[in-house]
Amino acid sequence: MNEFTAYVEAMIKPRDSLLEEMEAYAKEHHIPIIELTGSEVLLSLLTLQQPKRILELGTAIGYSAIRMARALPNARITTVERNAKRYEEAKAFIARSDVADRIDIVFADAVELAETLDQEFDAIFIDAAKGQYKKFFNGYGRLVPIGGILYTDNLFLHGDVLETDPKTFDRRRRRLVRLVKEFTVWMMEQEQYDTTIFPLGDGVSVSRKIKSE
Repeated sequence: MNEFTAYVEAMIKPRDSLLEEMEAYAKEHHIPIIELTGSEVLLSLLTLQQPKRILELGTAIGYSAIRMARALPNARITTVERNAKRYEEAKAFIARSDVADRIDIVFADAVELAETLDQEFDAIFIDAAKGQYKKFFNGYGRLVPIGGILYTDNLFLHGDVLETDPKTFDRRRRRLVRLVKEFTVWMMEQEQYDTTIFPLGDGVSVSRKIKSE
């Protein structure tokens, strides 16, 4: 965490006991959840957009799903998780929240689900397997109407996308960095979307669909 991030986080309003418990649990068990500053940006943008139906790819323990549902009292969240342990953890945390009745958690591989899902969503939050981002964007973008938005997290890979010496990483990490960088360039070139990247949190992009694919 750099000094600017720490400065901003210090001024963010405290979360309730459930969210703080989830933040501590994620940190203790090394579970990736959206960074606090990135989460605040996402929630602000969603509040401005006011989507009625949101699809989240990558539930983890349900942290983002709960926060989105609370920020948008008229929205319904469908969230997808492929890891059985994370799925059960998310179910337990969501059940304890005050928005459980508006969150549908699906146990499935998001890559495979893209082939069969045909429901329209006003907003899609991509936060699953980073190496599959292009497949997610392509596969689920068709479910977003004109004016709908795809939000994508972790485009900076905690700063790794700026590393110029590939020997810094092992083979797996090098491949992931390459895939995310290639995806980011590709995403910015898609003419059917108007995309902006916000340098907050771990890098959040906002892609508003402006024409049919």
